[in-house]
Amino acid sequence: MPRQPEGTKREAQRLFSFFKAAGGISIDTEILQPAGTLLDLYGEDIRSRAFVLNDPDRGELVLRPDFTVPVSTYHLSAKADRQRYVYLGTVFRRQLGSVPRPAEYLQVGFEDLGRFDTARADAEAFALVSDALGGTAFRPATGDLGILIAAVEGLDTAARRKSALLRHIWRPARFRSLLERFSSATISPAREKLLRSVEQRPVAELVEAAGQLAGERTVAEIEDRIEALSEDAATPPLEKKQVEALEFLQRQRGTSTDAYEKLRRLESDLPGIKPVLDKMSERLGQLESCGVDVDSLDFDSSFGRTMLEYYDGFVFGFYSPARSNQPFAASGGRYGALTRIISKGKEIPAVGAIVRPAIVREQELRG
Repeated sequence: MPRQPEGTKREAQRLFSFFKAAGGISIDTEILQPAGTLLDLYGEDIRSRAFVLNDPDRGELVLRPDFTVPVSTYHLSAKADRQRYVYLGTVFRRQLGSVPRPAEYLQVGFEDLGRFDTARADAEAFALVSDALGGTAFRPATGDLGILIAAVEGLDTAARRKSALLRHIWRPARFRSLLERFSSATISPAREKLLRSVEQRPVAELVEAAGQLAGERTVAEIEDRIEALSEDAATPPLEKKQVEALEFLQRQRGTSTDAYEKLRRLESDLPGIKPVLDKMSERLGQLESCGVDVDSLDFDSSFGRTMLEYYDGFVFGFYSPARSNQPFAASGGRYGALTRIISKGKEIPAVGAIVRPAIVREQELRG
């Protein structure tokens, strides 16, 4: 493992003991994990972020990029009831970008699975990490990806368009591009030309006339894609008021209580968000009961959209305001959708968090 700040292992053990004392069983997982679940979650993008290996007997594997997936897999395969797991170990990530960061590092964390009092579980997860970092200079940030997800699911548009937007929640630039396209009544000249061509001749004839197929798509897949393009071209643009409401939603930043009040004003245009905001209200009350000052707690409605893609609800992180290029010292959130993917259909409540002891220790050494 690359060199870490002096005392990192001691700090990792302190954090692990702190989380374990709060209730939970310790768990470890294999360093080599099946790549299948991660590919289902992220698609081929994961290859640029994880160390992928091929084993003749076990197939495609990855060096453990986190503990959440294997711990959740264990819990679901064991058909366990409510349980909190605590762990400490090394994770491995390819690091992209110009800022040098370690490709392997210690991670301490916990996963709370099967708790149906989700607002309380969210609040306790945040408060537990906050208490573990007590006395340090890290500032908390929070968000709720469930609000944007619910807003998209409630749009008055075709299912294909909603599915496309939901797929790119975690890619803000692509999401914005799709939103602009779906709110326009015009289509590109190239797409218009293609759709006119298939109105005159069957797709199979056009493909045959074009010569040998390039790439891996079959004629049937090409037909399905053109059908989707035709359906999209016939779909009316998104209503202006819904687009404006979505854009306003994504811009909300401030204290949790102020953001909550502003988001409530969007319910008439985005009715799908009401149940999520009801849950947010409940969570704010639970955070207060855990000793958190919600009137000064930062909230950003787009926070978490560039984090791991399995977060789909309340998200939080702790960072150093003085070092903006440093990764979060701790982060966590709710990830029910991940459990649905792992179990192939059954979703259970799940929330967890991780701490990077090297960053905590580095901050301590800096004073």
